[in-house]
Amino acid sequence: MKTLSLSEIAARLDAAFWKPAATAQEFAAFCARAREKNYRAICVNGSRVALAAAGLEDGNVQVVALVGFPLGTSDGDVKRYEAEVAVDFGAQEIELVLNLGDLKNGNRKAVLRELCDVIEAVDERPVCAVLETRALTRAEIANACALISDSGAQSVSTGTDFWPDARVSADDVRALREALGPKFIVKAVGNLRDPQALLPLIEAGATRIGSTNPVALFKS
Repeated sequence: MKTLSLSEIAARLDAAFWKPAATAQEFAAFCARAREKNYRAICVNGSRVALAAAGLEDGNVQVVALVGFPLGTSDGDVKRYEAEVAVDFGAQEIELVLNLGDLKNGNRKAVLRELCDVIEAVDERPVCAVLETRALTRAEIANACALISDSGAQSVSTGTDFWPDARVSADDVRALREALGPKFIVKAVGNLRDPQALLPLIEAGATRIGSTNPVALFKS
């Protein structure tokens, strides 16, 4: 069976760290491992952006700020401000959790405004729009993708990895890839703990992999 090498996993991996009670030592160790294994990026809440930027300074690992995480229900103006502050503290990319209620209720103007406002605020830094694909119908995913494409965002994520029962499937990835075309960045996220599960997602069109348990993905 074909498998991904550790370097191939690392090159695609966005490792998320959002444990609220973590010590400074735990976070420093997380950053050190990200540098050692050469992850593509780490994803952190706003209060840890400055620490992450300092811990990864002069390295290749990108710092991604989570905005509106995890529910996506904060006001759009709050999300814009959160993104601005994250950039000031050293975020190189933004992951914006979209409002599922607006997506489910067909409030297209609100979703597009939120996306465009954040993109404008972060001064050309890449923005990834985060969905929860398992909570959306295929029609809702297609509508969301049309808005994401129109907004100027560079990538889309299947989810936040916040919900333990939300598992990403190859069909979820394929739906995003078909809606957004071959050049758009698609990130697969959803309880990924087994390196053997990654290849089908990549074959379905995933460009990146997101996980809150990166250590498990490096086990043979």
